[in-house]
Amino acid sequence: MTRTAETAVGPMLRDWRQRRRLSQLELASRAEVSPRHVSRVEGGLVSPTSGMILRLSDHLRVPLREQNRLLLAGGYAPAHPDLALDSPPMVEVHHALTDILTAHLPWPALVVDRHWELVDANDAIYALLDGVDADLLEPPVNVVRLSVDPRGLAPRILNLDEWRGALAHRLAQEYDLTADPELAVLIADLRASGPCPAPAGSALVVPFRVRAGEGILSFLSTTTVFGTAREVTLSELAIEAFYPADAATRAALAGPASPV
Repeated sequence: MTRTAETAVGPMLRDWRQRRRLSQLELASRAEVSPRHVSRVEGGLVSPTSGMILRLSDHLRVPLREQNRLLLAGGYAPAHPDLALDSPPMVEVHHALTDILTAHLPWPALVVDRHWELVDANDAIYALLDGVDADLLEPPVNVVRLSVDPRGLAPRILNLDEWRGALAHRLAQEYDLTADPELAVLIADLRASGPCPAPAGSALVVPFRVRAGEGILSFLSTTTVFGTAREVTLSELAIEAFYPADAATRAALAGPASPV
């Protein structure tokens, strides 16, 4: 089958280079090839080898899923495996995620995929979700939409606009990195849900402040990824871990009587 200009590997590599705001000369210098070769590859005048596609992709910080797409467009087999999390080769990874979530208790933690859909969570997360519309908890659960939905957590988030703005900023960064069209849709949905002000003020981080029972819990969030992943699914997973942002939250969750 003849590849069209839109799906040919050269123009796809050119799009990634432009997304990274690099000139052909800069990319060539980083990849240690001639600018003329980069130009001819992008223009479809030469067919790059699979090694050259991967070489340029690495210097362009192309995600593993998109590297496979580039290889397919160039007529080669994917280089990176793409496995389901519950497949036999991933059993130890699944155990590791479960151990991390459990060890994080009593603080909330969850695992999301590249589209922010819930993969797993610990009991502290499910306690925070108590009372949200049951329909929103039917898989797949998108945690961004869940947090800003009026039937979800939105009515209980005390700094909703600030939190929504922080999410929009982060999603925009992820879209800039991945060019994933589903992230663009998620950003549009998030912005349509209400104000998304840019982060401002003197606070070190934007907290997540939520009403739970009769009390108010305030959290700082961190993100952990598999830094050496060479498999597509693993490269796209993120562990979102929440820590107490004040002494009252720490006491509430660590003490014998928790508001959640």
